[in-house]
Amino acid sequence: MASSPRRGHAVVVLLLLLACHAPSAAADDRDFDDDKPAKFPDCDNHFQKVKVKYWVGGEEQSALTGVTARFGRLLPDTTAAAQKLPAVVPTPKNGCAKSSASLAGSVALAERGVCTFFEKAKTIESSGAAAMIVVNDMNDLSKMACTPEDKISRIDIPVVMVSKAAGAKFTSAMEGGAKVAILLYSPTKGPFDGAIPFLWLMAVSITACAAVWTVVVVGEEPKKPPTTEVVDQEAAEPDVVELQTKTALVFVVTSSCVLLFLFFFSSIWSAWLMVVLFCIGGLQGLHFVTATLIMRVCSGCRDSKVKLPVVGNVTVVTLVVLPIALFIVVMWAVHQSSPFAWAGQNLLGICMMILVLQVVQMPNIKVASALLISAFLYDIFWVFISPLIFKKSVMITVAKGNEDGPSLPMVLKMPKYFDPWNGYDMIGFGDILFPGLLVAFSFRYDRTHGKDLTGGYFLYLMIGYAFGLTCTYVGLHLMGSGQPALLYLVPSTLGTIVALGAQRGELSQLWNAKA
Repeated sequence: MASSPRRGHAVVVLLLLLACHAPSAAADDRDFDDDKPAKFPDCDNHFQKVKVKYWVGGEEQSALTGVTARFGRLLPDTTAAAQKLPAVVPTPKNGCAKSSASLAGSVALAERGVCTFFEKAKTIESSGAAAMIVVNDMNDLSKMACTPEDKISRIDIPVVMVSKAAGAKFTSAMEGGAKVAILLYSPTKGPFDGAIPFLWLMAVSITACAAVWTVVVVGEEPKKPPTTEVVDQEAAEPDVVELQTKTALVFVVTSSCVLLFLFFFSSIWSAWLMVVLFCIGGLQGLHFVTATLIMRVCSGCRDSKVKLPVVGNVTVVTLVVLPIALFIVVMWAVHQSSPFAWAGQNLLGICMMILVLQVVQMPNIKVASALLISAFLYDIFWVFISPLIFKKSVMITVAKGNEDGPSLPMVLKMPKYFDPWNGYDMIGFGDILFPGLLVAFSFRYDRTHGKDLTGGYFLYLMIGYAFGLTCTYVGLHLMGSGQPALLYLVPSTLGTIVALGAQRGELSQLWNAKA
């Protein structure tokens, strides 16, 4: 293999540990359950997600997301049935007293606080507003309901909440002298998510491709079966990082500490730190994959070198590929907010994962069991159990990131073109890397022990991975919230190789193998 891109393997391994801080399999839209808080007469609406379209100085901006209250008039489900209205900030800004500024026929932008949501809505309605938007005091959405103290009566204007960051977009434009117009509607979510099949195919293809990369792309000759159980792996392949059982403990402790840090100290700079780490890993991966493909086509290019001052001998391929790869990485980092940035993120992520699965290897299923079971428990704890301790799902909260900064890039994304809410379906790198390490081990094991496709383990683990990923998306559809994919992928891959090895009488060999 071309070894020069592997010299930064320490950074790539770090990214491997950070990968599970991204959401597992998730959709980035938000759904609101109706079990709490309590309902009252004239205050019993279902919570609806709201698409907030707005214009600044007549120019349309990217739509924002809000949520309706338990009370108020229901919103239409199409833009044709909705009204485009001017935005006005009431005086006082909290909307708890009758506004001295005219609100007639407008959307009133009221700050959260001082009085209850219902009192605020009643006051804004009496001031003549056609709709009210409550700007939250945090970068999240809360459920607006009634309290037993409210004197509840019918509210005939729509009442919507937006996040603090979204509200700042309105108010900053208005303070700059621009006129802001807003249109509120609540489109119905379609029954079919067209992005899921593409994301499923991408994850399965990456896992298979990374496992066979050495043989198919690099063209490495099959190895002979090992003559002893102990092999000097560092001398044989100095660029390979072989995981050990203690890696499981390091993974759990390190990942949990970083996850908690991002949860309690989420900020723009911490998000950018993740972006920088991703760019470093993406640059290494893009260089490695491109250089390997070029050398596969042009075998003579491997030996063409140029001597540079300070750096020393550098292959011509690296001299050509590295600047191009750096340009792509920088362009992605600069244009992360572009509607097409997901394509660049996927390219860099795919290349990085292929590199990781060449550099990092599992020697046997004893190590695989320790690492995958630890990751399995880690995913379940930080997604499902952490809300009982921290009031929120720590992993999903971190994955959503800070609205003022970049989103965490440790995911593959596919835009939901067939969904009126748009957004993305995502799968975390860890949900490909961790099962991928086991799949890659099975392929190496089959080669070193002379097993064909049906007589080995690789094919069955790929089927198990595909099945587990399918179960993940079925769970996502049925539960309507982010799912820890390793909950399904670990049993479907580790369980497959253990069960198959036991049936064939090879479990002991797999447990202590050196593949």
